Amino acid sequence: MQEQPTSSIATSSLPSSSERSSSSALHAELKEGMESDDEIRRVPEIGGEAAGVSASGRGGSSVAGPGRVQGSAEGPRKRGRSPADLENKRLKRLLRNRVSAQQARERKKAYLGELELRVKELEKKNSELEERLSTLQNENQMLRQILKNTTAGMQEGKK
Repeated sequence: MQEQPTSSIATSSLPSSSERSSSSALHAELKEGMESDDEIRRVPEIGGEAAGVSASGRGGSSVAGPGRVQGSAEGPRKRGRSPADLENKRLKRLLRNRVSAQQARERKKAYLGELELRVKELEKKNSELEERLSTLQNENQMLRQILKNTTAGMQEGKK
């Protein structure tokens, strides 16, 4: 097994200047707010066809990477991905995750706003019902007192 230089591993996780500029351009587009939901979810090709990525997303390279087993001697059956393809795939996944996370935060914020509104409505209804309960209890108490007085007056009249 061949050892890879540590410098290539360390720099592979950092985006190049062209990738940073395309990423910042994408963020500028997202901030405009003119894209549809489909356009936001669509992840652009980073490096595109120049990096050997076909329309299907598979690399056109016939050389397998170190430690990869080739299936047969035929060219089209080779499935090895180049480091550039893997990096593009990783960056696309990260971008999709960022967009998805932002959408989840927005949904959560809207849901919490709805819950807060519902809490205010229920608190208002609760206070109205408590006030009505108090009024009805007072009325009930007064009616019991009246009933008690009238029955006591009738009892005295019979004697």
